[in-house]
Amino acid sequence: MKTINNLLASLVLAVWVSAIAILSVQNATSVSLKFLVFQSIQMPVGVVLGFSASAGVIGGTLAPILWRLSGYQLGNPQSEDMGEDDDEDF
Repeated sequence: MKTINNLLASLVLAVWVSAIAILSVQNATSVSLKFLVFQSIQMPVGVVLGFSASAGVIGGTLAPILWRLSGYQLGNPQSEDMGEDDDEDF
């Protein structure tokens, strides 16, 4: 099962890298990113897409690890106080 998951993850990543390569070849014009008062240097669209995709992959990889370290449990929205004394109210 782990082999299939690795294969699917590699396939998705390969498709994204191919799409970025195609877009960067077709859009060679330079762009500049602006956020509030900050502005980046002029760079091709493909470079911006590549950095964005890399940041997304790294963020998606690190997010579950950071959630686990912070003690947040996925799939368990109830607090610790709830659940034990609920039967006494009836």
